[in-house]
Amino acid sequence: MGRFVYWMNVSLDLRIEQVPGDNGAGEWLRITEALHRDFNARGRGLAAMVQGRVIYETMEEYWPRAREDASLPDFLREYGEIWTEAPKVLVSHTRRSAGHNTRIVGGDDAIEQLAALRAETAGTIGVGGATLATQLLRAGLLDELVLYTHPSILGFGRPLFDDYDLPIDLDLLEQRSFEQGVTMHRYAIRNEP
Repeated sequence: MGRFVYWMNVSLDLRIEQVPGDNGAGEWLRITEALHRDFNARGRGLAAMVQGRVIYETMEEYWPRAREDASLPDFLREYGEIWTEAPKVLVSHTRRSAGHNTRIVGGDDAIEQLAALRAETAGTIGVGGATLATQLLRAGLLDELVLYTHPSILGFGRPLFDDYDLPIDLDLLEQRSFEQGVTMHRYAIRNEP
């Protein structure tokens, strides 16, 4: 059985974007080469990626072109290759087609389809998107969080989870520090009944 792992850059107040539509490109982020190389290593280790429509369209717009852009550093081109070639599931009620090794899951049974994917997959399945992560958390399917915390307090903006109002018990599995005060914490989610 696979594990769903929600992997996200966050501020100290657990915001994932300050301005709607900044799509992970806010000035508050301190993404260095060493940090991006860690993203690459984690990305290479994924059995699959599951992404909501908004995050998928953001990734789709940039990463396939980045892998062939000689003006970019090698670690960015490498992530472009990782994202483009990885098996992906796009969770969307509106998209009907997608490229880049992607299949679409939608409809009223999307969470059931994702539960089946988790059951039949060996390894880690990366999760992208707050709405999707919240739905998986509510269904008891989210297994881990990997949070790259940047030393900023945004005060407003998109939260890590959408309207989740129950306590979440976590166990720290791993932590690491990067340049410019960024830390990574990997937590197991206790999915107890």
